[in-house]
Order: sequence, then structure tokens, then C-alpha cells
Amino acid sequence: MKRAFIIHGWKGRPDTNWKPWLKSQLNAHGIKTEILVMPSPDNPERKEWVKAIADAVGSPDADTILIGHSLGCISILLYLQSLSDSQRIGGAVLVAGFANRPHNGHPSFFDEPLRWDDIRVHCAHFIAIHSDNDQNVDISNFETFKDELRAKPVLVHNMGHFGSADGCFELPIALKEILAL
Repeated sequence: MKRAFIIHGWKGRPDTNWKPWLKSQLNAHGIKTEILVMPSPDNPERKEWVKAIADAVGSPDADTILIGHSLGCISILLYLQSLSDSQRIGGAVLVAGFANRPHNGHPSFFDEPLRWDDIRVHCAHFIAIHSDNDQNVDISNFETFKDELRAKPVLVHNMGHFGSADGCFELPIALKEILAL
């Protein structure tokens, strides 16, 4: 059975924006989905967030799908980077994600460079979903995900940071891409 884990971003919660809708839709399609409650969302620490993902996922496999929003995306990349050689997941969907340190900090997530080769080998498919008017994540991150992860690029118009303040309570493009995995 396929299973999906949704990882919120900085100051995020499981019950906000498009996450509950996506969980409901994926469950209706037979994909057991959980929205993780990440530790200390107002003051996130890399090790705690990577551990939270590892604890929730348990044994990753080809039926495992990780979906991240904002800081949740780099958390997924750091989790993948931490896996042993034989561990793989089926897919990762990165919504408004970043790989470069943003203006608002999160230093522990950037205390060492990402090892792109180590990340790529642990995931069969990457999908990067960004908006052309994201006020928090520079579009250069979208290009980095295309280049370094060889992610399928999905650029949408006028969705901001895909948050509640942007009116984003459903994310059909993410559902479509996940179902196509």
C-alpha cells in the first residue's frame, strides 16, 4: 500500500492551508496519508525535524511518498541525505521549497552543504512545485531543484507561498502529480 507523509513548514501546523485537503484526497485514492506534527515549528532545528520524519516513516520503500511545504522541503532533502545506501522512497513533492538559506534564517538547516548525489539516489521521482510570485522563496530555488535533483518542474501562476494567506486551501496540481507517480 502506498503511504504519504506531509511535512509542514516553519511556523506551520497540520490543519492549515492545503494539507488537510490533500490528505483527504490521497486517502480517498487509497494512499494512507499522515500530516506530521513537526517539533518546535516556531524555532525548528534540523536534527529534530529529520528525526521526526525518520520516526514517522520507519522503513522507507518504493511505496513511500514525502510531500513538503517550504522548510518541510529541505527537511525532506536532509532526511534523504541521511538514509543508508539501500534505502529508497518512491517520490518527493516539494512545494515552495528552498535549497539556499532564506532571508529569515533557519541556520541549523544549512550548517553543511546539501549532497545532491546522495539525495538523488534515495528517491525515484522528484517534483518541484513553485509559484511565479512567491514572496518567501526565490525562483532560483526552483531552478536548483530542476538542475540538482532533476525534478519535474511545475511552475504555477499567482499562488504566492501556497499558504492560507494566499487563499491556497486546495492544491490539485500536487494531487495530480502524486497520483501520476
